[in-house]
Order: sequence, then structure tokens, then C-alpha cells
Amino acid sequence: MADLLKIYHRLPYSAKVLVAGARGRYLNRWRYGAETEPMVAEFLAHDRWSDEQWRDWREERLAMILRRAAADVPYYREQWARRRAAGDTSSPEVLANWPILTKEEVRKSPRAFLADDCDPKAMYYEHTSGTSGKPLHIWLSKATVREWFALFEARSRRWYGVSRADRWAILGGQLVAPVDRERPPFWVWNSGLNQLYLSAYHLTPANIAAYLEALKKHEVRYLLGYPSGLYRLAQQVIESGMPAPRLAVAIGNAEPLLDHQRAVIAAAFGCPVRETYGMAEIAAAAGECEMGRLHAWPEAGHIEIVSDTADEPVPVGEAGRLIATGLMNRDMPLVRYETGDRAALGEGACACGRTLPILKGIEGRVDDVVITRDGRHIGRLDPVFKADIPIREAQLIQEELDLIRVLYVPTDAYTPQDGEMLAQRIRDRTGDDMRVVLEAVDAVPRTANGKFRAVISRVSVHDVAQDATGPGRYCPANTAKTSRPITKTPTSRWPAPSPPGAGSCSTASCPPATRPDSPSPWRASSGWAV
Repeated sequence: MADLLKIYHRLPYSAKVLVAGARGRYLNRWRYGAETEPMVAEFLAHDRWSDEQWRDWREERLAMILRRAAADVPYYREQWARRRAAGDTSSPEVLANWPILTKEEVRKSPRAFLADDCDPKAMYYEHTSGTSGKPLHIWLSKATVREWFALFEARSRRWYGVSRADRWAILGGQLVAPVDRERPPFWVWNSGLNQLYLSAYHLTPANIAAYLEALKKHEVRYLLGYPSGLYRLAQQVIESGMPAPRLAVAIGNAEPLLDHQRAVIAAAFGCPVRETYGMAEIAAAAGECEMGRLHAWPEAGHIEIVSDTADEPVPVGEAGRLIATGLMNRDMPLVRYETGDRAALGEGACACGRTLPILKGIEGRVDDVVITRDGRHIGRLDPVFKADIPIREAQLIQEELDLIRVLYVPTDAYTPQDGEMLAQRIRDRTGDDMRVVLEAVDAVPRTANGKFRAVISRVSVHDVAQDATGPGRYCPANTAKTSRPITKTPTSRWPAPSPPGAGSCSTASCPPATRPDSPSPWRASSGWAV
């Protein structure tokens, strides 16, 4: 695949456009058909269903998924057989009787989760690594692919006044141009998808005029991408002072959308900025309405929010682990799947009039949450990076219970006093015993698939329980309290950040072949946001 990528990069731009367009038309045949528009209309009608309609639909769909999983899927069938042999008389028709399924179990034997009557060679194969970099393999029938893209069309396009017929741009992590390219184009036009794929690796002040010209030339109506990438593009637009095209909407996906990112993106492109949530496994999904509230899409999956320390449900409004049972992929059902994300269910009705469940917020991955010595879980630390601190981007890494390392990219206006302010804001939220190490970098490293993570915690709840400070878990005498941030040089004991783009060329970056499982540079790493 690496050789194919090299061949693709050597093609003249006109040839790249032809290849991309052919791939786009091929994908369209998988994604859309005569049933698409009727399904879109049906999903939009679901937005106003009554509670009773939703309950009846959910019970019927859950029953079908659980019956098929227990009877036709090898992994679950063998699991229930072992339980029966051990004297377990629980009914597989009750969701609560199913154990929580981890990603690692799916990774170890993905084919065991495929129903007996399915031929993987005739299915759409989705390969994703997520933020972990470990591969996860998913298979879907053409019917499931089309149902998903109809749902995406309804709730990620029509809600915002756009459609797949509109020209649009995606800012992603695929290598549509070599990282060392110094002159445009830093993109490729895909006529089959009406899509301009913009490279996220060439966003520099010197290149911003070329990006803006590409958006205007291709008459892009809306923009989709990782919030961190959209934010960097918007920052460059504002700092350049150049006029940007007014868009209908900018849509963030695959990462939490932070408040300061939303404000800058909206200012740069003069449009609303909406957040979406989803995963390649299609076990759960959500989208933001015009009132700014995040609505779950029940057709994708049934959501449970359970405690961080047990598998028990938490009260509405309280954050916990997001567990999902996929209701769309009947052929590779994931039952009570540990998504690795944290969220909270919202209360009350939304002023938008839709009756879809409300998610109070997606806090990010379980390891995106800072855990303090006294056992608190702090999920959203993005307010510490307000616009008054002159940094381009930053990442918080919790190394120990009482130590947070901050990688930050300063602007020319940055001063040591700004570092003092940033460190104090972190301690205001985590406690005065938290040590803060500030480390200036040229760029914050991305994950293997190009995603930005604002917070990484290398601490678990078990570290709190095992803390040597004993009862109460906090002993000032054992804590190195500091009122000033520590400034680290690149020779610190932690690994140096990777350069932009390093380690991001995977099979998902390579040019297309002719099979549905062939990755390409014009498919988002999540696989579904395009």
C-alpha cells in the first residue's frame, strides 16, 4: 500500500482528480440508491415521534438484534452456551443480562462477531484504528451502508440546510499530498462525491491564500472535519486578514468540539458550527440541533450511561461511560459495547421540537478525563484555553495524580505571565496540589489517524485507590505544591512530540483499488463522515 501511495503522489493533479472521481462514483453506488430519499424522509419524520412510538420501535429493534446475536453470531452463541453449562438461566432477550463488550474482544476475533449467514467478501469492510492506533475490523451489508448514509444525510446535512448534492470540503488527515510538498495543490477534487479533500498537513500562513482560493474556486457550501483542523484553518484565516467564503455550516466530527474552537471557526467563515458524534462501528451517533443541543440518533444504537467504577446506570445528568448496542448493523451486532467515551444524558424537552434523546455532552474518551487525588473526574478543561492566552493549540497530559504536563504552541505574543495564568486556571479546576509543567512545542502531535486530543490521562481510578497517601487520599505533606508552572525544555524525560504528519500514513491513507475494502485518501478515517 505504501508503494501505491508513492505512485499516487507522483501522478499529475489532473490524473489524481480522475482517480478520485472514479473512486467517488464507486462509493456512491454502495452508499446511495433508489431507497435513499424515502429513508431520509422517514428519518426526518422520526424526529417528531412520540415517546410511545420511540418505545415501541426501540423494543422491537432491540429484541430482533438480541435474538439474532444469541442465535446466529458465533461469539455470542458460544458465550451463552457456556453460561447455560454453568447453570445460568438468564434470558438473552433482556439487555441487562448481557455483559459489557470491550473493544479488545472485538479486535481479537472480529470474524466471530459476524453472523453465520454473512459472506464477508460481499460486504463493505471498514478498517479503523481510532485514537488507540490498534486496528478494528467491521463488516456491513450494502443495506446497512445505505441506511447509515441516509441517516447521516438526514441528520448531518438536511438539519443544517445542505445536502449531498451540494459542493463541500472535508479537512482531514489523509495524505492527499506529500507532507513535504511546498506548493499547491494541497487538496484533491472528487467529482463523484462533490467533495474537495483538503490536506490538514499544510496549514501554514504561507499556504492559507491557496486554501481560500480552492474553497472559492470549487464553490464549497459547507465544511466538515476534525474540530482541531477546522480551528487551525480558521485561525490562519483570521490572522491573515484575507476574506473567506461565507459557508452554510461547518460541521465538526470525530473529536469533541471545544467552545473556543467553535467561536473562532464561526468568526472565520460567518456560519453556524455544529458538532456531531459517531464511530465507525455505527453503535451510537448524535448531532447538534439549531438550539445547540446534542441529540442521540436512536436508529444507530441504544445508549446506556454507566458508572466509571461499576457497570450500573448513573442518574440522568451525571457523566459516565457510554455503552452502546448497535441497532443498525444486524450482521455484526455489537451488544453493550464499551465505546471508550464518556457522556451524560440530558433532561427535559428541546426547544427545537425534536423528540430525540438529548446528550448533555460528550466529554471525550475515558482517558480524556483528568482524575484528581481526591477522586474527582474532570471532563472538560477546554475553558482554560480562553482566547486571551496567546497560544495556537495545546494538549494537557496527566502523567501522575498530581502532575499535568501541557504541550503548547505559543504565538509571538506569548509571555511567561501567560504561562502563569494558564497554570493557575488548571489548578483552579483540579486543586492547588496539582503540579503543572509547561512545554513549548512546534506542533502538538496527533494520533495515528490524525486526530487531535486535547486531554490525555495516564492515570486510572485504580491509581486513586492505591494512592500511598492512604485514607482521604490526599496528604499535603506528601505533595510537592508549587505556585509557579515548571517550564520544560525539549530535553525533558518525556518523549519528544512527533513532527506533524509523522506516523499518520497507514493503509487508510493509500490510493484506492476497486474493492469496497480498499482504503483511499478521500475517505475520512472514521469511514462514515463522507
